[in-house]
Order: sequence, then structure tokens, then C-alpha cells
Amino acid sequence: MIVDCAVYRKGRRTTDVPDDLSQALAAARASGDAFWWVEVNEPTEEEFDLVRDACGLHPLAVEDALRAHQRPKLEVYDDSLFAVLKPVGYEPAEDVVTTGELMLFVGDCFVVTVGHGPMAPLAAVRQRLEGDPQVLAHGPTAVLYAVSDAVVDGYMDVAEELQLDLEELETEVFSPGRDGGSDRPTAARIYQFKRQLLEFRRASGPLAGPMSRLAGTGVPFVHERSRPFFRDVEDHLMRANEQVEALDRLLSDILSAHLAQQGVRQNDDMRKISAWAAMAAVPTMVAGIYGMNFRHMPELRWVGGYPAVLVLMIVVVWGLHRQFKRRGWL
Repeated sequence: MIVDCAVYRKGRRTTDVPDDLSQALAAARASGDAFWWVEVNEPTEEEFDLVRDACGLHPLAVEDALRAHQRPKLEVYDDSLFAVLKPVGYEPAEDVVTTGELMLFVGDCFVVTVGHGPMAPLAAVRQRLEGDPQVLAHGPTAVLYAVSDAVVDGYMDVAEELQLDLEELETEVFSPGRDGGSDRPTAARIYQFKRQLLEFRRASGPLAGPMSRLAGTGVPFVHERSRPFFRDVEDHLMRANEQVEALDRLLSDILSAHLAQQGVRQNDDMRKISAWAAMAAVPTMVAGIYGMNFRHMPELRWVGGYPAVLVLMIVVVWGLHRQFKRRGWL
């Protein structure tokens, strides 16, 4: 489905709606100060044929754009540049990182953006660019930069959200007398959080290589003067990746500390059980001996034997209880 289609001349959107995309591209190429930007969302192969034929897109890149589920990458073809970005979002209520997919075909006088999923920030990017004709006048490179910048800014926002939620989780894990503060087991919550970080890193990590190439030299269809801007995007991406890596290490430490706490609690419980079992063993032993009822057992005919045995058991149990209490077992 075509979401938007427009011709931009000298950084301003024209009112011309091209009926023939091939003619629109030829006119933009001939003028030297215009380019064509079409935005499509989850197109079928039949819907994308018109754009593919007009721009002369490479069939391998078209196949990737239609099938989606690609890693972030940058590929150079004869007539265009093909970039794959993965925007991310975060649902704090459910602790879930969501990812979309965004492909860009960048040529000498055209930009084709293909979106998959709900996370593509193209509407806001187009609106912002149309409000700054001086930037948009740089042509397709400006669109590639603005889209990349918006995606990476989204990474930084999600990383901040993850940081806040991880701090809350850390507080709950180490709160005295609490086991994570949730109906879900604490270890399960930590593993779930770790899974969301992995989803984030799958989107942001592989993008470092393409951003480094765009910030360098020798990439066609990208103006040399845009290199500082792509270096800025690369720097923001590195910060987001470093922050997520730090969160992942901290989460592993939290999990290790939680498991250690569980081990300490289990040891305390076992010591208490052992102490009570030891105290219960004394009267059980004495009662077991005198319950055998042998004819020639000592003290059987002693009048004070019964209360003496009771007192003996109480004294021994009291002594054991005091000893265990002093050692912190009870």
C-alpha cells in the first residue's frame, strides 16, 4: 500500500502528483534539483512492481524488502543503495520490546521507503523534513540521514526506559523480606527482562557497521558533506549499544545475587529444620528406650523415675535450644 508519494524540488514539496513514476523520475533527474520520495507499507509483490520497474531496483534487494525479517545492513547496487533499519519500541506495562522493520532504497533522484510493522517513524520524519527545506534540499541523502537519526533516537529512548525499569527491578529484588515484589517468580522476571535486552541488541547491534560505512567515504548516492551528520548518528548508536550492554551485565549480576540470596535463605531454613529435628530427637530417643519394656531395665521400679525422665528431656531440649539460638540457627 502506498502511504505517501511526492516530488520535492529545492527542498519543498510540490503539488504535482506523478501519474507515471518513470516520467517523474526522468523529470527529476533532468532538473537536477528535485527528487521523488514514495513510502509504501507492507506491499505485495504486485503492488511493488510499479515502483521496482520505475526505479530499476535490484531484484535481490526487492526480494529482501518484500519478505522482510532482515538484519540491519547496507548494500550497494549499481543504481541504488539499499539499507535495512529496525526501529524499536517498549511497552513498560508488559516489559516487552517491540521491533519493526524499515527498508530504504536511495538513488540519485529517488527514495523508496518500505515499512513492516508498527514502529516505522516515517510520518514524523517526513513532517519534520518538510518543515526544514534547507535540509531537505540535500536530496535523498537528507532522507536517509533523517530516518537513521530518528531510528537511533528511538533506541536511546527505549534504552532509558529499560534503565528505569531495571532500577525498579533491582530495588524489588534487594528489598528486605521480599521476593521480587511480583506474582511472577523473580528469576523468571529477570530472564524475561534479559530476553527483551536480547531483542533490543538484535536491532541495534548490527546497525553499527552500516552507520560506520555511511560516516566514512566511498559510499555512492551519499554526499560527502553528510559525513559529519552520519558520524553523529553513529555516536548516538554507540552510546545506546554501550548502555544496553551495561544493562545486560547488571542484569546478570542481579540474577547471580538473587540466586545467592535464595541459597542463603535455603541454608537458613535447613539449619532451622536441623535444629528442631535435633531437639525432637532427644525425647524420642528416651521414650523409645523406655518404651521397650524389658523386665530388668533400671529405674523401672523407682517411684521418681517418670518425672525424672521428663525433667531430663526438658533440660536437654532447653540446652540444645539455647545453644542453637546462640549460634543463630533459630
